[in-house]
Amino acid sequence: MKFLPELFVANARWADDMRTADRNFFAGLAALQDPDYLWIGCSDSRVPANQITGLKPGQVFVHRNIANVVVHTDLNCLLVMQDAIDVLKVRHVIVCGHFGCGGVRAALEGPALGLIDNWLRHIQDVRDRHVDFLAALPDDRSRWRAPCELNVIEQVRNVARTTLVGDAWRRRQPLILHAWIYGLEDGLLQDLPGSCSEAGEVDSVIAAAVATIRSRYLRN
Repeated sequence: MKFLPELFVANARWADDMRTADRNFFAGLAALQDPDYLWIGCSDSRVPANQITGLKPGQVFVHRNIANVVVHTDLNCLLVMQDAIDVLKVRHVIVCGHFGCGGVRAALEGPALGLIDNWLRHIQDVRDRHVDFLAALPDDRSRWRAPCELNVIEQVRNVARTTLVGDAWRRRQPLILHAWIYGLEDGLLQDLPGSCSEAGEVDSVIAAAVATIRSRYLRN
């Protein structure tokens, strides 16, 4: 059975580079995990959280799934959030989508793909909430990019509505939610409107974020 030797060679090279830069690097990682950030992103292999943010191992806690969706019955996602918020005490939760997201495109195009159709239904719910806006978009580029942004905003709303975030805010734990999107074509992150840090502002912030996105695309 092949064991992908090229990956082990690359791993050994990486480990040696880390030790050369900091001989105590791995000892520090083994002793403590103390990230400030929880990253909820897409499983797309082109969007690795550490690399695109320039963060080292140990600096960002990561959960990834198809199209960066937050579902209130997804125990995997909720357990990651609980560990990050309640145990690691992260100060920032980042929901990051990306333009050219295959999950978003599949949800919009609507072909039957099997099991994943059940997951994509959550993105189709986002589409359905904004169907009039999406129909009014002037070109194909806008029609594929705008839903990626709206999906991020809606998932931030879902994060804010979890009991985990609500409980953290009630006990005055510092916690800010962020809406980001990443451009595959240029490697740059964009900070979307939608950041919030307390329960009372969530609805108004999300509404304003959606209005800003709609205005920007229809104006252009």
